[in-house]
Amino acid sequence: MRASGILLHISSLSGDYGIGKLGKEAYEFADFLKKSKQSYWQILPVSPTSYGDSPYQSFSIYAGNPYFIDLEALGEKGLLKAEEYKNISWGEEKESVDYGLIYDKLFDVLKIAYNRFKMLDGSNNQLDAFVLENEWVKDYSLFMALKFAHGGKAWYEWEKPLRMYEEKAIAKARKKYADEAGFWTFLQYEYFKQWNRLKGYVNSLGISFIGDIPIYAAYDSVEVWTSPELFLLDEEKKPIDVAGCPPDYFAKKGQLWGNPLYRWDVMEQQGFEWWIKRLKAACTTYDVVRIDHFRGFESYYTIPYGNEDAVIGEWRKGPGMRLFKAVKAAIGKQKIIAEDLGFITKDVAKLLKASGYPGMKVLEFAFDPKGDSIYLPHNFSSPNYVCYTGTHDNETALGWVKSAKRSELKFCREYLNVKRNKDIPWAMIRAAWASIADTAIAQMQDFLELDSSARMNIPSTLGGNWTWRMSGGELTDELAEKIAHITGIYGRAIADEECLDKKDDIKPTDKNKHTMEEIK
Repeated sequence: MRASGILLHISSLSGDYGIGKLGKEAYEFADFLKKSKQSYWQILPVSPTSYGDSPYQSFSIYAGNPYFIDLEALGEKGLLKAEEYKNISWGEEKESVDYGLIYDKLFDVLKIAYNRFKMLDGSNNQLDAFVLENEWVKDYSLFMALKFAHGGKAWYEWEKPLRMYEEKAIAKARKKYADEAGFWTFLQYEYFKQWNRLKGYVNSLGISFIGDIPIYAAYDSVEVWTSPELFLLDEEKKPIDVAGCPPDYFAKKGQLWGNPLYRWDVMEQQGFEWWIKRLKAACTTYDVVRIDHFRGFESYYTIPYGNEDAVIGEWRKGPGMRLFKAVKAAIGKQKIIAEDLGFITKDVAKLLKASGYPGMKVLEFAFDPKGDSIYLPHNFSSPNYVCYTGTHDNETALGWVKSAKRSELKFCREYLNVKRNKDIPWAMIRAAWASIADTAIAQMQDFLELDSSARMNIPSTLGGNWTWRMSGGELTDELAEKIAHITGIYGRAIADEECLDKKDDIKPTDKNKHTMEEIK
C-alpha cells in the first residue's frame, strides 16, 4: 500500500522544558499528521544519549531517554508541584536543545518525583513488576547508579572489580546503591508508561511509528559492560578494532564511530539470542523498525582502535542471512526498513533482496548531471523502497539547494520542472511522493522550508548536532492541508476508515487520564 510520513524526532518537538517531551506537543503533532493524511511518524533512536548527545551512542539499547519524560504528566499524578519544574529556566533558545543544561537540572526534578512516588502504596510492587517484564532494567539501573556515583565517568574508568563486572563487587554494589538504582528504574517505568500511552493514541489515528535502532552498541553502554564476550575486546575489555565507515559522500575522512565490533562467531554459537531479544523489543516498541547501517550485516568496516579517522581500515564479513533467518524463526516476520546507504556492493544488494526488507532512496543524492543515479525516481528498480528527500545525516532540502553545485542545481530544476531554486524543496517532496516507492518520507524541516541551521546532524563532527527543535506555531492548518493535498494527489493519503481504532473521545489534553487498556 502506498503511504507517506514525516521524520521528526521527539527531541525536536516544541515545548517549555528545553527539549521535546512525550506530552501535549507530541499529541498535537500526532493530530497534525492525521490532518495531513500521513501514515507514519518516523523518529530517531529514543535511547538515553551519552557524550556528544547522539541518539546513536547510548548507554543502553533498550532504555528510553529520561529527557523525554513529560513533567506535566508527573504533575497531574501528584508527583511534582508546578513550581518545581515551571520556575526553572530550561534554556533561552526555543529552537535549540541545550543538553548540558538539561543534564544539570532535570535529574534533580525527577528525583523529587521519585521520592514522592516511593511514598505511594504499592510503588515497590509496580517497579518490581516492571523489572520482571523488562529483565534488562536490573543491570541498566545499576549501571546508571554507578555512573553517577563515579561523576559520570565511563564504566571502563571505574575501579577494576566493578569495571570487570566481578560477582562480589556487583552484589555489594546492588545493596549499596539500591535506592539510586531504584530511581533509574522509576524513570524507565514512567518513560514507558508515557510512551505506550502516546503510541496507543497515535495508532488510534491510523498512524504507525517508525523507530530507529543503531547497528552497534556504544562502548560506554551497559551491554558492553555486562557482556564483553560478545564484543571484540581484549582481556582488559579494551576495543581491538572499532566501527565506522570509509570515506564517502558524507565524510572525506570517513566516519569514525568508535563502537566496539561484534564477535559474530560467538553470537552465532548462541543462536543470535542477543539480536533476537533486541529486535523483538524494538518491534514491540515500534510498529516499523529502521535498522541503521544495514550493509554492516553483510560486510563491516573495521578501524584499528586509537586511530584518529576512518581512512585506514578493512572490510570483514558479517553474518548475512544467517542472522535474519534466525530472527524470523524466533519472532516471525516483522516490518523492518534497511538503511542501505553508503558503499553498496553486489553482495549487499543480494542480502537486501534476500531479506525482503525495503531499502532507502535519498533524493539529495540523485542530481548528478549525468542523470544515471540510482536515486533518481525513474531509476527505482521496484516499489520496495522508502524514498526520502533527505535523512537526519543530510542537509535540509533548502540547505542542500544553498550548498549544491551549479551543475547539480541546473539538472535538479530541469528534472523537477521548476524554474527557481527556492521551489526545489517542495518539488523534491512532490518527487518523493510521486515516485513508485511504497513509502515516502520527508523531514519536518523540509516541509517548513528551513535552511542548514535546522540540520539535525553533520556526520563525523562533535558538538552542535541533534539540537534543532520547533519553536511552536509551525503546525498550522494551512500546512496540514498543503501536505494532505499532495498526499492525496499521489495516492498516499490515509483514509479515516483505515484507522486502527477510532477514539474521538481521546483528546491530547486528556492524555494522562487514559491508560493503554482504555485506548485499546
